[in-house]
Amino acid sequence: MDATTWDTLDRLVAWLDSESQLSESDERLLRILKVTEEAGEVAQAVLGATGQNPRKGTTHTWTDVQHELCDVVFAAMVALRTLTPDARTVFAERMAYVDQRSQQHAGSGQP
Repeated sequence: MDATTWDTLDRLVAWLDSESQLSESDERLLRILKVTEEAGEVAQAVLGATGQNPRKGTTHTWTDVQHELCDVVFAAMVALRTLTPDARTVFAERMAYVDQRSQQHAGSGQP
């Protein structure tokens, strides 16, 4: 991710912090839980895009699913940044680790 993304994230977290009246520990926990809430909205959008509820029919599009997935990413990034001011480094290191692990297992048939 580029610096602009992280700068925007820093501004969003600063804004959320300024608006919060919760303790730091409560805010941290609720921001982590927000990821789960957003994931539930992805599930709802997928069910709606596939028309799985016969009573409701098709209520969402795959574009809606894409938007909801972005919201999950945003929520996770906010939660990560709330946990550490060094979120950029933590994310980059984890991405490198996952990439390296996937390269080691590419073609081996192992997860």
